[in-house]
Amino acid sequence: MKNILTVVAILTLWCLPQIASAADKPNVVIVITDDQGYGDLGCLGNPVLKTPEIDKLYADSVRLTDYHVAPTCSPTRCAFLTGHWTNRTGVWHTIMGRSMLRENEVTMGDVFQAAGYETGMFGKWHLGDNYPFRAEDRGFGEVLRHGGGGVGQTPDFWDNAYFDGQYFHNSVETPVNGFCTDVFFDYAKRFIKTQNDAGKPFLAYIATNAPHGPMHSPEQYSKPYSDQPVGLANFYGMIANIDDNVGQMKRFLDESGLSENTIFIFTTDNGTSAGEKVFNAGMRGKKGSPYDGGHRVPFFIHWPNGKLTGGRDVDPITAYVDVLPTLIELCNIAPPEGVKFDGTSIKPLLENTSKDETSSDWDDRILVTDSQRVKDPIKWRQSAVMTSRYRLIDGKELYDMTSDPGQSHNVAADNQEVVARLTDFYENWWAELEPTFADETSIYLGHPASNPTRLTCHDWITTQMVPWNQSQVRGAMNGDANTGFWNVKVVEDGDYEIRLRRWPTESGAAIDQALPPGADVPGDKAYRARPGKAFQPVRATVEIAGQKAESSVQPGDEEVAFNMNLKSGRTKLTALFETKSGEIYGAYYAYVRKK
Repeated sequence: MKNILTVVAILTLWCLPQIASAADKPNVVIVITDDQGYGDLGCLGNPVLKTPEIDKLYADSVRLTDYHVAPTCSPTRCAFLTGHWTNRTGVWHTIMGRSMLRENEVTMGDVFQAAGYETGMFGKWHLGDNYPFRAEDRGFGEVLRHGGGGVGQTPDFWDNAYFDGQYFHNSVETPVNGFCTDVFFDYAKRFIKTQNDAGKPFLAYIATNAPHGPMHSPEQYSKPYSDQPVGLANFYGMIANIDDNVGQMKRFLDESGLSENTIFIFTTDNGTSAGEKVFNAGMRGKKGSPYDGGHRVPFFIHWPNGKLTGGRDVDPITAYVDVLPTLIELCNIAPPEGVKFDGTSIKPLLENTSKDETSSDWDDRILVTDSQRVKDPIKWRQSAVMTSRYRLIDGKELYDMTSDPGQSHNVAADNQEVVARLTDFYENWWAELEPTFADETSIYLGHPASNPTRLTCHDWITTQMVPWNQSQVRGAMNGDANTGFWNVKVVEDGDYEIRLRRWPTESGAAIDQALPPGADVPGDKAYRARPGKAFQPVRATVEIAGQKAESSVQPGDEEVAFNMNLKSGRTKLTALFETKSGEIYGAYYAYVRKK
């Protein structure tokens, strides 16, 4: 608690001298989509998909042609928001407690809030659903978000699909009407209007969960692609809907008199998850791949007052760790004290209209991306060490992108000096980061900002798969391979109530109850459309901080409650159900309240 108060005090002092000049700063609107690849845009060559509004943005923006992120979503978002390598921040997976951004990281929200900006986050956060990891804990003053990595995943409000449902508005479960992307853009526009009316500069971070699966789209957007398989038609439909929302947002900014002094960014979080069979811009690989198709994505930036217009390309290699330091320099705001970015400001590249004058300074730059998706990082796993010209894949394969952009000819044997140079960089990179891997994140229990704390199986720590979406919870994934523990931090000594549940509280269902399938939505089967499997536990067990307690489970019980006296500190919490025959199920949901 003392450390958190110290950080708050530092941030408060940091922002004071900047507030007076904040009104002169440019506004920032960022749109980052989910699972949309470089080739999933009309302006980048897709022969099927129509994206007229983003095409217009592309035509008048500065475009990064060799911009790289992580091959999956949470790892991209943490680096994008902090300017730090993914593996440095503790976020190298999308589940299993490895998607929570370490509390010592300073986010884009923190930086802009300290500079006098009003900050808003709308859509997909996916860097932690509990204090101190939520968007509202990390510098964003206005937040509307779903839970987990997508609508209908385990931390989300129960039975949410892509239409209607409930989201977390400034930590409060709030009903919404409409398709998810429309809702997120609508709340962002409300936020922008409020700040504009008040004469305040703003940062609006709009992170759509679309077009991530399951593939659901409003039918008017998927209908033009009905000649494609259902999943792909809805994937394209979601992108067409995003395109429409981008156009509406641009017109809203125009009508509000904000366009000229607003930095508008469009980008995505990893390679395509579904569109590579139609068009992949000549790249090898897709989401999750160490090849360019997994992590080279579009990045368009438009700012009339800053002369970032006209449809210019920036060709030297750039990456997600560059975004925050670049925005700090473009907006002329103070960088966070004591923070050394892994990225660098690319303002010189963005502003220089002569490629020849700057490219030589950037061609030899080395960047790393990887896809871990394991409990603990593994050296060289799914990795790419990159320069503008070369890619070293998994430490073994080398590709010359000037002659082989499709990465089909391994030239490592003929370029041993290049391999050695890139290998040496990676070895030093890994050696620097490796000591940080043991610094695990812990969900706070008993903190006033989140009491009770709602724990879900999405964040179980384990070496196996966890039930990360509500379909898997409905299907009752069970057994030793699908149980785990939560890393937690008891904030202060005291009496705590721990309630174990099979279904979340909003379901109103008993532990032993089977659930009917929920309603379908357009496109693929929704997570909620799977019947909820029943099981009949007779015993519940909880272990925390060296204490273990058991209780019987009676037919019709909705939960099993334990009252325990806990000492402050970091520890582990395990919660299990056991049937009469000895089958073990994790408690998919646990609620912990300090009395």
